[in-house]
Amino acid sequence: MKTGTFKSDFILLFVAIIWGFAFVAQRIGMDHVGPFTFNGLRFVLGCLSLLPIIYFQRNSPSAKTNTGLIKSGIISGIFLFLGISFQQVGLVYTTAGKAGFITGLYVIFVPFLNLFFKQDKTGLGTWIGAVLACIGMFLLSVTNNMRMEFGDVLVLFSAICFAFHLIIIGRWSNRFNTAKLSLVQCMVCAFLSLLVAMVFETFILADILKITIPLLYGGVLSVGVAYSLQIYGQKNSPASHSAILLSLEAVFAAIGGWLILNEILSGRAFLGCALMLAGMLISQLYYKK
Repeated sequence: MKTGTFKSDFILLFVAIIWGFAFVAQRIGMDHVGPFTFNGLRFVLGCLSLLPIIYFQRNSPSAKTNTGLIKSGIISGIFLFLGISFQQVGLVYTTAGKAGFITGLYVIFVPFLNLFFKQDKTGLGTWIGAVLACIGMFLLSVTNNMRMEFGDVLVLFSAICFAFHLIIIGRWSNRFNTAKLSLVQCMVCAFLSLLVAMVFETFILADILKITIPLLYGGVLSVGVAYSLQIYGQKNSPASHSAILLSLEAVFAAIGGWLILNEILSGRAFLGCALMLAGMLISQLYYKK
């Protein structure tokens, strides 16, 4: 493995760890504020955490390519907003562990979307992975009365949006400065989230102060640091390869929910998680462009 590829893989694995435990922070935040308020504030913090990086990079060669940056950042920011919004609202109605595994299904959607956009052939591994993931999601999310929980459906929609976002970042990560592209998309996400929050939710300072730590984690680490590292890591890693590592956030979300929130999966749900993870990995390990 090339040094650059190994470095990118390590970075993306670190991103998966941050995002996995971010499900816990997001779940705790829902106890005190609305989902769009939480997202808006944490993306504002994410933007602020990126400003010092951009300032110190102002004279570097990578800071000179700005043509198309705003347009690209707006497009990626819209898909990021849709994904994070469906996920955050879904977390009101489901657990951090379940949300993490369902979100991880974007690893299945990425090769299918690449097939649609690039007319690639879909390998046998992708089909096997998709079948295993579907069976796993059925066991994890569908109740005994054959109904899928509302929160799980919302998180599934977020996985589709994140798949689009992953492909977009994979195409544009080498064209622009990492911190600048991350800043633009985070600004878009913060603006849209706060706009929706102003219409449908109520700002109460006392409640916001109660979630200072989850906000700092969700804003500085999960947004400012992780999304920037994602863009940087994908510079030397194709979208389908990146998806393997990033999908491991599902595992860390389940670990975080168990350790911090005392969430316990039933035997049926645990089997569903195992099948979903197997499907995610098989679909990518045997995916051929």
